[in-house]
Amino acid sequence: MRVRIDRKLCDGLANCVGVAPSVFQLDAEHKAIVLDVSSVDEDTLWRAAESCTRSAVILEDDEGNQLYP
Repeated sequence: MRVRIDRKLCDGLANCVGVAPSVFQLDAEHKAIVLDVSSVDEDTLWRAAESCTRSAVILEDDEGNQLYP
Protein backbone atom coordinates (compact mmCIF):
# COMPACT_ATOMS: atom_id res chain seq x y z
CA MET A 1 0.00 0.00 0.00
CA ARG A 2 1.15 3.52 -0.82
CA VAL A 3 0.35 6.63 1.18
CA ARG A 4 0.62 10.20 0.02
CA ILE A 5 -0.47 13.58 1.33
CA ASP A 6 -2.35 16.22 -0.62
CA ARG A 7 -0.48 19.20 0.78
CA LYS A 8 -3.09 21.65 -0.52
CA LEU A 9 -5.70 19.96 1.67
CA CYS A 10 -3.57 19.29 4.76
CA ASP A 11 -4.39 21.74 7.54
CA GLY A 12 -1.84 20.46 10.04
CA LEU A 13 -4.22 19.17 12.71
CA ALA A 14 -1.97 16.10 12.99
CA ASN A 15 -4.74 13.54 13.48
CA CYS A 16 -2.74 11.18 11.25
CA VAL A 17 0.33 11.72 13.45
CA GLY A 18 -1.71 10.84 16.52
CA VAL A 19 -2.85 7.57 14.97
CA ALA A 20 0.45 6.57 13.37
CA PRO A 21 3.41 8.64 14.62
CA SER A 22 5.94 6.28 13.04
CA VAL A 23 4.37 6.94 9.61
CA PHE A 24 3.49 10.64 9.72
CA GLN A 25 5.00 13.82 11.09
CA LEU A 26 4.51 17.52 10.50
CA ASP A 27 7.18 19.42 8.61
CA ALA A 28 8.32 23.02 9.07
CA GLU A 29 5.22 24.23 7.20
CA HIS A 30 2.97 22.26 9.59
CA LYS A 31 1.94 19.90 6.80
CA ALA A 32 1.96 16.13 7.15
CA ILE A 33 4.71 14.12 5.50
CA VAL A 34 4.99 10.37 5.12
CA LEU A 35 7.92 8.63 6.80
CA ASP A 36 7.79 4.81 6.77
CA VAL A 37 4.55 3.04 5.87
CA SER A 38 6.11 -0.37 6.54
CA SER A 39 6.20 0.39 10.27
CA VAL A 40 2.44 -0.23 10.74
CA ASP A 41 -0.27 -2.53 9.43
CA GLU A 42 -2.84 -1.57 6.81
CA ASP A 43 -5.61 -1.18 9.40
CA THR A 44 -3.60 1.56 11.09
CA LEU A 45 -3.02 3.30 7.75
CA TRP A 46 -6.77 3.22 7.09
CA ARG A 47 -7.53 4.65 10.56
CA ALA A 48 -4.98 7.42 10.01
CA ALA A 49 -6.46 8.30 6.60
CA GLU A 50 -10.00 8.27 7.97
CA SER A 51 -8.95 10.49 10.88
CA CYS A 52 -8.03 13.33 8.50
CA THR A 53 -10.82 15.89 8.54
CA ARG A 54 -9.75 17.22 5.13
CA SER A 55 -9.19 13.84 3.38
CA ALA A 56 -5.59 14.85 2.72
CA VAL A 57 -4.22 11.37 3.43
CA ILE A 58 -4.54 9.33 0.26
CA LEU A 59 -4.21 5.56 0.19
CA GLU A 60 -3.29 3.74 -3.01
CA ASP A 61 -2.73 0.11 -3.87
CA ASP A 62 0.68 -1.01 -5.14
CA GLU A 63 -0.36 -0.22 -8.73
CA GLY A 64 -1.24 3.39 -7.84
CA ASN A 65 -5.03 2.97 -7.86
CA GLN A 66 -6.64 5.26 -5.28
CA LEU A 67 -8.37 3.37 -2.48
CA TYR A 68 -9.19 6.26 -0.14
CA PRO A 69 -10.73 8.78 -0.16
